[in-house]
Amino acid sequence: MKIALGADHRGFPLKEALKARLRQQGYTVVDVGTHSAETSVDYPDFARKVAERVRTGEATYGVLICHTGIGMSMAANKVPGIRAALVWDAEQARLSRAHNDANVLCFPGSFVPVERAWEALQRFLETPFEGGRHARRVHKLEATHD
Repeated sequence: MKIALGADHRGFPLKEALKARLRQQGYTVVDVGTHSAETSVDYPDFARKVAERVRTGEATYGVLICHTGIGMSMAANKVPGIRAALVWDAEQARLSRAHNDANVLCFPGSFVPVERAWEALQRFLETPFEGGRHARRVHKLEATHD
């Protein structure tokens, strides 16, 4: 499974921690940046890079991190086919997959400790979409639905 990771300068430390753990667990990681916490960068640039990789199938899932996670989730959700979920814990991550078929996970890098983020990411990756009544609702998220 290939995971695309992106962060702005405020999300860089958490991105690096999650990247190391993903690689330890045998995941293929595509790191689109940023590659330093030293220089201020614009979060929409990294959100689009990750979202496009998920949209095209180059990555199975994406992970985005900024100060609050809000900007990343807003930017990623502009890309057709992306369902980015801002989460703070493992239960939210599970529900984002099970009920919303989320394909991009967003974290508030300044507010979620590494251990909690790692637990949430693991839960996200192991949870299948339940389909059923949720599939009808997810379909309604797409701008082109009838």
